[in-house]
Amino acid sequence: MPDNPSRYTLPPHPVLKGYYDDEGGRKKRVKQLFNSTASHYDWINSVMSFGTGERYRLEALERAGLKSGDAVLDIGCGTGVLARHEMDVVGENGFVLGVDPSEGMLQQAVARGVSRVAMGRGEKLPLQNERFDFLSMGYALRHVADLSEAFSEYFRVLKPGGTVLLLEIAPPKSRLGYHLIKLYMKHIIPLITRIGTRDKNAQVLMSYYWDTVEQCVPPHLILEALESVGFEKVERKVLFGIFGEYTAKRPAPTKP
Repeated sequence: MPDNPSRYTLPPHPVLKGYYDDEGGRKKRVKQLFNSTASHYDWINSVMSFGTGERYRLEALERAGLKSGDAVLDIGCGTGVLARHEMDVVGENGFVLGVDPSEGMLQQAVARGVSRVAMGRGEKLPLQNERFDFLSMGYALRHVADLSEAFSEYFRVLKPGGTVLLLEIAPPKSRLGYHLIKLYMKHIIPLITRIGTRDKNAQVLMSYYWDTVEQCVPPHLILEALESVGFEKVERKVLFGIFGEYTAKRPAPTKP
């Protein structure tokens, strides 16, 4: 990849014609889906993860080194699950800001107890430089328009020495695992969602969820994109064959 990230773009997945026609349509359609299903989203995630999703998120934060007193930015915060855990970890001496483009999701985050929220997108953060010690994004990477642009913004708002943690799903490498997870996420979960919520939009959202996972760029391109904007110590840990934890550091100043 080129040294200057502004010279190329890296969409997380191609245009998905079954849901929208172009990038402008993508933003409107995805925002509409999340706004309309925000009240169901926690229930859907709890069912999909068999109730283990919140514990896993907290453990991922601990593995990434989140600590008391940190200033944290949670991008694509959704209903605030990750942000609420971050608030508990950083305590009164730290703070957490949740950012999301969906009004409906932010309302749910506030109801959960996330005290600082703002509307915004990862590619264009309305925030000052070098403000945060820790930046997180939980399963929202597939919804940005351009990974390179987003990662440049993440680098900009992190303090030197700051950490980025990106949680994301990728299909298993084995053929059997791939077909089993596709059956579960593409067909079973949307059906359960429709029955449990009686909401067609919620069913569509969960079908879209799998399609973005299936069509997402491979993990090695995400790692390369992080490195290309200046991050170091870029790594990806994989749990249970599908859950990826991307971590990286903004370089700290060199001591004289």
